Amino acid sequence: MTTAHHLRLIDGMRAKDFPPERVPSGAGISGPGYHTALLQGDHALGDSDEADGLELRAQCAAEHDALLTLLNLRWGEPQVVSLWRAQERMMAGEEITEPWADIVAGCEYLRLWRAEDRWIALVLHLEDGGPGCELGVLVTVIDPPC
Repeated sequence: MTTAHHLRLIDGMRAKDFPPERVPSGAGISGPGYHTALLQGDHALGDSDEADGLELRAQCAAEHDALLTLLNLRWGEPQVVSLWRAQERMMAGEEITEPWADIVAGCEYLRLWRAEDRWIALVLHLEDGGPGCELGVLVTVIDPPC
């Protein structure tokens, strides 16, 4: 998918109503108050070698940077949100509500904008010591747990 396609997807997620319960939705999950989408990731690598994984990791990072630039033009500089505190609270047994629980469990930080009544989060997860990566987006009316 191209950066332009990702922007159209984000715009569609912002305009779409939220379902009353958690359901699969295109490239992600939607639920009460949120939509998520995996824009790019290594989930489909299968038997690919490490060089393919490193190339995909570089592509994820480049797409993240391209989207970050374009979203900054739309909504200004994002908040860079560390999720360490939320991870610590989760590990101590505190329940983190959806859609944030999945993100907190798999990511150290994210970029966050507020546009009208919605939060838009751009999430890049690069696997420590390996070629794995995921680039995702979240659109929600639910305040972040930070």
